Amino acid sequence: MRKLISWNVNGIRAASRKGFPDFFNEQGADIVCLQEIKIHEEQLNGELSFPNYQPYCSYAEKKGYSGVATLSHSGLPLKEKEIRFGIGAEEFDSEGRFVITPYEDFTLYNMYIPSGTTGEARQDFKYSFLDTLSTHLKGLPAKEREKVVLCGDFNICHQDIDIHHPETATKRELSGFLPAERAWLDRLCEMGFVDTFRHAQGSTADAYTWWSYRAGARKKNLGWRIDYFFVAKEMASRVKNAEILASVEGSDHCPITLELDI
Repeated sequence: MRKLISWNVNGIRAASRKGFPDFFNEQGADIVCLQEIKIHEEQLNGELSFPNYQPYCSYAEKKGYSGVATLSHSGLPLKEKEIRFGIGAEEFDSEGRFVITPYEDFTLYNMYIPSGTTGEARQDFKYSFLDTLSTHLKGLPAKEREKVVLCGDFNICHQDIDIHHPETATKRELSGFLPAERAWLDRLCEMGFVDTFRHAQGSTADAYTWWSYRAGARKKNLGWRIDYFFVAKEMASRVKNAEILASVEGSDHCPITLELDI
């Protein structure tokens, strides 16, 4: 059994001050994927250092922005020479949005999909990112794609059940719940990827992974489910559990977990 965790920590230094090391040690996961670490290698002061784990990081060129890190237990059979820190698209890879770690039984994509909330230019950037990612995934050899696990902050709610106010979000045309974004997730599923939370938990409602800092949204559970683990359909039978750890604080997102029978 392999236990994976994904969490947008909204700054690893801030999260470390809010209890991230204790959380990490308590979980005993095989792999922990972090997004929005907001740090450069020279700024690290032990935040990603844990006994028996190796961190693999992709840093944004812009300081204090984006960045992802995958902490992999040293006992896992990892093909280190095949680790990638992008998908060959400089405009996205320069923002530190991918760490791709190939293991013997699966290949893990730790991703931080852009937000489009700051305006039209970034929304267009987001759509371009999604198109590029789709092209990349479609271009993988079939045998390779069958072993892919995607995780991270997707910045998209898929269905009405994944957001606390679908009618309002639709009326206000909020980024993260736009028809074109949701349709991209439809196509990801049509491509053969399975939303592991829905696979394991069915139509569980009021299950969110992000809450605005405004108006006590988290306390009222006025959230969005925008963080995911997707697996290739060929791996769906290996999904033993997938959960949202909504009670874990330290960021505006909460961690999500995936257990694979591997």
